[in-house]
Amino acid sequence: MEVFGIKKNGLLINEEIKDKEIRLIDMDGTMLGIVPVSEGLELAAQRDLDLIKISANGVPPICKIADYNKTMYEQAKKKKEAKKNQKVVALKEVRLSVKIEEHDLNLKIKNASKFLSGGNKVKVSIRFKGRQQKYKEDGVGVLTRFADAISEVGDIEKAPSIEGRTMIMIVSPKKK
Repeated sequence: MEVFGIKKNGLLINEEIKDKEIRLIDMDGTMLGIVPVSEGLELAAQRDLDLIKISANGVPPICKIADYNKTMYEQAKKKKEAKKNQKVVALKEVRLSVKIEEHDLNLKIKNASKFLSGGNKVKVSIRFKGRQQKYKEDGVGVLTRFADAISEVGDIEKAPSIEGRTMIMIVSPKKK
């Protein structure tokens, strides 16, 4: 597919290749050496295949004799397979307060451990309001209690740090 003279897939084929010499690879993967483009086009035409520019960065550029549609299909298939094997890790947030009660803290710990066992990271935050900003060490105490309680399922990735009025700690799932 071409838009304004720019190929979307990045592969040039046949007459689109404007280089003088190319490093040619046969369809079975054997190296045919450095040849003029015209010779590569002739070899591809004899076999009813296309001359595809694989790597433009090489000196000389690397071209392969292959079926263009089949090559594009295989690339799309590899991309789809790689995407399927990716694991997306979400960052869930648990908000605490400086004067949190024990039962509320246990509930937040339970929710965070559920997130961690699901393979997600957890961002634990405490927002300091008004005069609470004088007692930031209390916030550190709450976060250390939280970290101690959650230590079976998670490791602290980022220690408690203050960003403006908020103290943040990031916990990641334990490695198995």
